[in-house]
Amino acid sequence: MKLRPLHVYRHLFASVTDEMGQALRDSARSPNIKERLDFSCALLDAKGRLVAHAAFIPVHLGSAHLTVPAVLAEREIHANETIIVNDPHRGGTHLNDITVLTPLEHEGERLGYLLNRAHHSDIGGAAPGSMGGAADLFGEGLRMPPVVLMREEQRVDAVWQLLLANVRDPRSTKADLHAQLAALRRGAARMAQLLKRNGAAEFQQAMEELFQYGDRFTRGLLQQWPSRTVTVEDFLDGPDSPCLRLRLQRKRQSLLLDFSGSSTQVPGGWNTHRAVATSAVFHLLQSLGDGALPETSGALEALDIRLPKASLLCSESPAGVALGNVETSQRVVDLLLQALDCLMPGQFPAASQGSMNNLLFGGRRPDGSPFVTYETLGGGAGAGPLGPGASAVQVHMTNTRNTPIEVLEWEQPVRVLRLALRKSSGGEGLFHGGDGLIKEVAFLEPVTLTVAGTRRHSSPPGAFGGANGKAGRDRAYLRGRWHRLRAGEPLSLQPGDRISIETPGGGGFGRS
Repeated sequence: MKLRPLHVYRHLFASVTDEMGQALRDSARSPNIKERLDFSCALLDAKGRLVAHAAFIPVHLGSAHLTVPAVLAEREIHANETIIVNDPHRGGTHLNDITVLTPLEHEGERLGYLLNRAHHSDIGGAAPGSMGGAADLFGEGLRMPPVVLMREEQRVDAVWQLLLANVRDPRSTKADLHAQLAALRRGAARMAQLLKRNGAAEFQQAMEELFQYGDRFTRGLLQQWPSRTVTVEDFLDGPDSPCLRLRLQRKRQSLLLDFSGSSTQVPGGWNTHRAVATSAVFHLLQSLGDGALPETSGALEALDIRLPKASLLCSESPAGVALGNVETSQRVVDLLLQALDCLMPGQFPAASQGSMNNLLFGGRRPDGSPFVTYETLGGGAGAGPLGPGASAVQVHMTNTRNTPIEVLEWEQPVRVLRLALRKSSGGEGLFHGGDGLIKEVAFLEPVTLTVAGTRRHSSPPGAFGGANGKAGRDRAYLRGRWHRLRAGEPLSLQPGDRISIETPGGGGFGRS
């Protein structure tokens, strides 16, 4: 059978996931999904290997390599079943990211799986937003193993009832979950049209050849790198914080990434695990090639990723992981860029802001209805050999938008007092790092708030002689004076109180 050009199938498969994402956004209720776009959609083959995705969230998509294999190792997925899972140690990210997946069947044959993952603003943890105040995974919220959510297009009521009974805003959770199901239906309908036109055999061949092409692409990229070993280390947020260590070694057309020597898992939510560490590596690979790296699991075949067990980067239950997904993942990317800069000096950008600057708060509106808000804030991108870094943007493991001020103030009892560039926060150099931003918010009703970010005690480092970007700063105005906030610790605020978040700038590149 002669296959159409492979790039045609690559973009054809990606277009299906793009349509799934549009259906999810159009159907969602929460600003976190319909405005910030904190969701991802993917197509996988019959073995659960990633085949395609559109431009969604890197930390969601890189972990998707492990999701279906983890589910299949535990249970069979029958035709016309939709599975729900959010367990981080079953190919997930953190508990807030709920994954739904369903088989892709054609004339009784299993061709693959459709999957989407969306961040729900609350999953019933210790504090509103479920990303602060917990010592371990049990305190971070409801953990679901892979169970059946829908069967033959009928709800499994016990699962729905259990989930909705354990979240602070069940109305939003229910609506957003239905939006995730709508995305699966859109993907299934689109694939049915394409299968009718092209046939299953051609699709299966295209999936396999994309996998093989991804492998060849990575090996070809690695062949251009020097064949030597470098060892680097970084810290989560300053010398007294957990350490990340990497030994990177290029061997012919393969790459060893050995994270031995990284800190053991720690109390609280700062740990992460294999799926998220893999996401960081996959993201960086996608950023490096002269051409676009195929979005398939084949791109990882040439990599030997070694993670020490029960460590910050490969934690074991019940270690908390809520913040590891959003913060430690960013530091892994910084570490990888540092290693590549040692391997090939002057070719890679400085560190970007290195944080997602997580803002979470919840309470009740004047009418008594509950609300929970979650957003991440942009900062400075690192400058590189081709020019300065961008300002006030999301970087690396996140790809979300900001919540528009009009939406935030309409949906929640808050007022945004200031949203501006944090001028001169980017590092100086031949090319300047991008600037962070400043966001100041006042509260009109009592709330419990958590601000969780890193690069507050350490600065994003410059590269090739460039200066560091400025560290971030989080403060609350309480009872007539400003107080410095501790990352990840919930705080009670009253009407009239306000907070100010100043996000880090990116590192500069080259000597000025």
